[in-house]
Amino acid sequence: MGILSRASYVVRSKINAILNRAEDPSETLDYSYEQLRDQLQDVKQGIADLTTQKKRLEIQKRRLEENVEKHNEQAREAVRQDRDDLARKALEKKKQKMNQIEDLEGQIAELQGQQDKLVEQKNKLQSRIEEFRTKKETMKARYEAAEASAKVSEAMTGAGDEFEDVGRAIERAEERTEDMEARSQAMDELQETGAFDDVLSDKDSIDRELEQLSTDSSVDAELNTLKGEMGKGTTETETESADAGGSDSGSADVETEDVDVDAADVDAPDVDVNGEGGEDVSVDDSEVEAELEELKEDEQ
Repeated sequence: MGILSRASYVVRSKINAILNRAEDPSETLDYSYEQLRDQLQDVKQGIADLTTQKKRLEIQKRRLEENVEKHNEQAREAVRQDRDDLARKALEKKKQKMNQIEDLEGQIAELQGQQDKLVEQKNKLQSRIEEFRTKKETMKARYEAAEASAKVSEAMTGAGDEFEDVGRAIERAEERTEDMEARSQAMDELQETGAFDDVLSDKDSIDRELEQLSTDSSVDAELNTLKGEMGKGTTETETESADAGGSDSGSADVETEDVDVDAADVDAPDVDVNGEGGEDVSVDDSEVEAELEELKEDEQ
């Protein structure tokens, strides 16, 4: 196979593939049906033309028959007038016309045979067209049903191109939403734990804890005052105050210790562990304990 023949074969195969993808079975069936109808119309036109020719021959035959009758009368009249010569001429013309009539009858019979044959072919073709029309409608209905079923299946399974794009868009939206939710929860957690200081406030975590302790003490004092105003017994008030004082002192000691430790950590100067000298710096625990005891004595 030469280069040109191979190239031609490849081009034809490509064109055929494109046509197969672009072909619509419904349109193809309708076009085929129209082609058959055109053929039937051509056959009908041929029958009409053939019948017209036959009718012309028949008209010509009737004229010849009239001439034969005319020549026959002329021969009779010539014989009555003793004109045998004229009678002979009339009979000769009669014979010629009769020969033409025989030829016309043969042609008419031949045309009639062709007409009958064309009518039979027309009837067969018409029957085939009717069968094809029924089959065409059935095939179109099956194709449309199959196409609709395929679209519904693609919609249900998401196998189509459009639904595949929609599925990918939904997946991207879900991933983005999950990322935003995770980031929001992380920021809330960091803010609650105090990892991030409020940029609008100059208070640190120690100031906030001390403020909370002060608020709790104020609430307890106001609660005791409210109970006294509502006529509570002195014994019950003292007992509750003693219990509250014991628990507050215990918790105050713990909280004070935590605050002092945090204060010691905050007041300690920032030292680079891996500084320029490369020496490790450690905090003296005895100094922190001494400072904590002093703070406790001041509070008492």
